[in-house]
Amino acid sequence: MIRFGLLGCGRIAKRHSDLLGGNHIEGAKLVAVCDTARARADAIAAKFGVSAHYSPDELLSRGDIDAVAVLTPSGLHPRHAIACAQAGKHVVVEKPMALRLQDADDMIRACDEAGVKLFIVKQNRFNVPIIKAREALDAGRFGKLVLGTVRVRWCRDQSYYDQDAWRGTWAYDGGVLTNQASHHIDMLEWFFGDVVSVHARGITALVNTETEDTAVATLKFRSGALGIIEATTAARPVDLEGSLSIMGEKGAVEVGGFAMNQIRHWRFTNELPADKAVIEKFSVNPPNVYGFGHQAYYQHVVECLANRHAALVDGLEGRKSLELISALYESIETGGEVALRFMPRRSRLGVGS
Repeated sequence: MIRFGLLGCGRIAKRHSDLLGGNHIEGAKLVAVCDTARARADAIAAKFGVSAHYSPDELLSRGDIDAVAVLTPSGLHPRHAIACAQAGKHVVVEKPMALRLQDADDMIRACDEAGVKLFIVKQNRFNVPIIKAREALDAGRFGKLVLGTVRVRWCRDQSYYDQDAWRGTWAYDGGVLTNQASHHIDMLEWFFGDVVSVHARGITALVNTETEDTAVATLKFRSGALGIIEATTAARPVDLEGSLSIMGEKGAVEVGGFAMNQIRHWRFTNELPADKAVIEKFSVNPPNVYGFGHQAYYQHVVECLANRHAALVDGLEGRKSLELISALYESIETGGEVALRFMPRRSRLGVGS
């Protein structure tokens, strides 16, 4: 049994606590939660009958916790993840793992030195439609990859950003590219491979924040394929989509829905009998499984810890998408094309105003 603590009891903590505290993860249980806002910690602790703590040191001093899910503001992830590692706890960190590449490197190093595992939450990789698309990619069914596109068209109005002072700040959050589109950017890179260069533009269209709520970008992959990122939280009045399109010389797949969880298009020049089953049986996540992506992700974490398996998204894998996001911000600031690999000079991500 892997015993978990939650560090941070804000908005995202509901999904994590419901799964761990509600016994939806085989081989795992929730032991304690922590937040400096006592009311938040007390509410989750009371719901699941676990202990509440109000400082990270209190939580990490417990000997009955094997792993900690770090769910604090993104700018605090490095400090808290490193503290967890130094306390001998395995670390599960919500996206993005950090806001600065140096911080990501420090997190990876701290976990390596402590002999603990570092997991970065990328639950959409476990969506059933994504798994089937990845199987098609690994089988070579797309042939030469041509174009990859992700679209994030979500609604986050001013009341969302006003919930917490850190939201929409450079030092603790970042904008739509860092927060809402982080999973989609990771997915684009996971399917298409290393990025050679990016060219991006961003604006703050409809909210009062330091960071962008709308951004577009073009990418060139090492394979020669091109990519497009379209990301906004300025959709009104409701969310529209979160999608991934993969186009190759032998086929095209589009996974849409709210969070890349529904197959919209599945066609290959060389059709297989199994293609019909993909559409009929695997086009959406199982409707009767609560929080499917996060649940499958946590089962993966437990499997890795129990059997010493490698993580699908460890610190190094999580760093890849952070480097790409940093390059996007560098391009927004400079107005030009930015090559990877690079060191940020003008990107404001992770730096206070």
